[in-house]
Amino acid sequence: MALKTYIAAALLAVLGGGCGSTANDPWVGTPPSELPADVTVLMMGNSHTSYNELPRQLDALLRAGLAGRSVATAEAPGWMFLDQRLADAPSMQLMDSRRWSVVVLQAQKYSSSGQFSYSTREAEELIRKARRAGALPVLFPEWPRRGIAETQRIYALHVGIARAEPACVAPIGQAWDLAAQRLPNLALHAADGNHALTAGSYLAALMLYATVTGASPLNLPDVDNGVEPAVQAQLRQVAADAAQATPPRQHCPNDPPGLPSHPSATAVAR
Repeated sequence: MALKTYIAAALLAVLGGGCGSTANDPWVGTPPSELPADVTVLMMGNSHTSYNELPRQLDALLRAGLAGRSVATAEAPGWMFLDQRLADAPSMQLMDSRRWSVVVLQAQKYSSSGQFSYSTREAEELIRKARRAGALPVLFPEWPRRGIAETQRIYALHVGIARAEPACVAPIGQAWDLAAQRLPNLALHAADGNHALTAGSYLAALMLYATVTGASPLNLPDVDNGVEPAVQAQLRQVAADAAQATPPRQHCPNDPPGLPSHPSATAVAR
């Protein structure tokens, strides 16, 4: 995301089930050591990852799309840029605490004006660490700010990271641009023009699903996130078309389709 200051939130959210109430969520009140899962996802980012329960939305999509496989999704503590994340002991302890199937990395610094450059070495090291943890690394480029044509610049920055250290790159900005063309009356941005509304986070989750699984999100069922079913269907079509136009696994070509399973691993909480 563009280099800005946010209020730090020292939070580690372990997220299960659907995107609505947690009343029926088996994770609530359950010791994490008792929560084995076939597919485990660790998300590391800032407010763009946290807002609108995006990890919970992705978790719901994975549960629906990976029939017969249990899924556990965790969010690393705090809202941080990737260089800060690498230096954060609790985050690194969490990454090292188990074998992950997927590690999603969001919050590479970039210049909002395009006139400055920020280090990508930290993101590259996080990719290496994710692979050492047995995980598929997935880069999460942010969507463009409202009214600013910056999708390609943000995406190219992340592709450069993946060329240095192979990782999948989710074409999230491309999906947002396509949605803006097809659904001009649908609001994806929050009032600040930077963060997402729930529909925007849902579209990002769909693109992450397509990236993580290598499968089209077109036939996924609706999730309980407050977005109208008709709109969810429209966004699934947008996501499927965006993933076809910009394949999310083209920069991790040696990673086979599907996900590694770690049945003996257990979810982590703090």
